[in-house]
Amino acid sequence: MQTLFKLLASALMLLTVAAPSFAVSESGVVFLLISPGARAAGMGEAFVGLADDATAVYWNPAGLAFQTGKEITLMHANWLPQFDSDLTYEFAAYRHTLEGIGTLGANVTFLNLGKQYQTLDTPEPVSEFSSYEMAVSLTYGTLLAENWGVGIGARFIRSSLAPMGAGSERGDGKADAFAFDVSTLYRMPFAPKLSLGANLSNMGPKITYIDAAQADPLPTNLKVGLAYKLVNNKYNRLTFVADMNKLLVTRHDDGTSDPFYKAIFTSPWTIVDEEKENEGTDEEKVVSSSKIFNGTLSGGVEYWYSDLIALRAGYYWDKPGRVEYMSFGAGIQYSLYRFDFGYVSAAEGHPLANTMRFSLTIGF
Repeated sequence: MQTLFKLLASALMLLTVAAPSFAVSESGVVFLLISPGARAAGMGEAFVGLADDATAVYWNPAGLAFQTGKEITLMHANWLPQFDSDLTYEFAAYRHTLEGIGTLGANVTFLNLGKQYQTLDTPEPVSEFSSYEMAVSLTYGTLLAENWGVGIGARFIRSSLAPMGAGSERGDGKADAFAFDVSTLYRMPFAPKLSLGANLSNMGPKITYIDAAQADPLPTNLKVGLAYKLVNNKYNRLTFVADMNKLLVTRHDDGTSDPFYKAIFTSPWTIVDEEKENEGTDEEKVVSSSKIFNGTLSGGVEYWYSDLIALRAGYYWDKPGRVEYMSFGAGIQYSLYRFDFGYVSAAEGHPLANTMRFSLTIGF
């Protein structure tokens, strides 16, 4: 093999565990599924039914419709610390309300994949380069009714994995793509404490690096969630949130994949769990299997005391990807500034164990 990339062995593997792992190996640029915002991270990555700050540009652009004023959120995370890697994840979001028009939003996502090395028939590297993936999004949310908001978003995606091809391949490991989102958020008039949200994101043409015949579909994803404000008074607020995520990607045995507008309908919603052999004699043994939801479920709770201190906890469940963990978080707000912290409490050796997210939100 003429060219060997550490990237091919590490980055692809790392990213498949960095994001919701349900069928992520079926799509490209899976960094788009990494959840931003330390606040949501502390609640098990459930936020689509709440979406009440600037991170709504990712979780649910329709949430912008109910927001006013200007706000910016900045987040940093050392990604996958269990691998002692040099990966870092950066996220910035901004919202701006235009009276009589709606609320605009923008965000930048940047995943630094660190240094990679090129070798030529020898174990010693002959050159090194840096790899990264990034996305820039513009979003818009507006009210169609007093309790009903809708949102749209457009996204430019840049994937820069390597400045050259592997082996005899011509070209390089760089690619661009475009995607768009549609979303809604509805606050029940007969149950004002309850809101329901949905966001269909990352719809767009496949991403191609060198060979168009081997193009990868974008990670088109459906988020559906709810938020219920159990307590909501001046000094105490207690909110429950729950989300469901389903990756809408369909690959066939011949390696081809459906375009996003078809995969929305053909992607399987259930898969067969591991087959189990019941105990008994050889004549009595029966092989059984069960179907499970081909996606992720998450939920959490957030408590605020007098707009000063917040405590959060959540749970993330991904049976197909065998990923389950609890998360915890906290927040402190002073005047226009809010600092949030989120922590993943996964089992020892889990790729996401001890992952910490820090974010700063400023309103003005």
